[in-house]
Amino acid sequence: MKKKIVILLIAVVAVAYGYKRINYKIKSENKPKVDVSRTDNKAKEALTFCQKNKYNEDFCILIDMSVHSGLNRFFVYDFKQNKITHQMLVGHGCCDSPWSQDWSKDSPTFSNKDGSHCSALGKYKIGQRAWSDWGINVKYVLHGLEKTNNNAQSRYIVFHSWEKVADKEVYPNGTPEGWGCPTISNANMKIIDPMLKSVKKPVLMWIYN
Repeated sequence: MKKKIVILLIAVVAVAYGYKRINYKIKSENKPKVDVSRTDNKAKEALTFCQKNKYNEDFCILIDMSVHSGLNRFFVYDFKQNKITHQMLVGHGCCDSPWSQDWSKDSPTFSNKDGSHCSALGKYKIGQRAWSDWGINVKYVLHGLEKTNNNAQSRYIVFHSWEKVADKEVYPNGTPEGWGCPTISNANMKIIDPMLKSVKKPVLMWIYN
């Protein structure tokens, strides 16, 4: 009798394990693919802007807010190699939703208004490196270059890291939302920070939808 019970338990565990594997496979297969060609087209526009305005022509940062927040949508684009060299998760603003959750995974709201707690679309000049109370204690001041984001400094919108942001994709979950700052993981900021420190000309960050 005991032997039959043991065999039955093993069978149940095996079925459950098999279900988990099948379920994981289905989730993996359903994960949306990011349209990299869209990023390539943005990069061409970005390079033209950088050449015209004397910005860094080695690389830029592109953030595609049309992508689900649980997928990589923060791209370092290398102009010399004509390709994405780094891709990461990045958080957006929570707007009227409670802070630090993942409410608007694939349809965030954008605003340039002070107090909106929303992200703002447009091109930014990545400015001065400074101390941050968040993440690895590094932030970069952002200067909004368009009507859609020219309140960035008065809103204290900066580029920084945050321990709540994961190092790798978390889809179908989303990335926790802050008060409008583009935020990446602590580990990923340790990759980006040396890159930004090493350049003499300003680097372009372009947030688009």
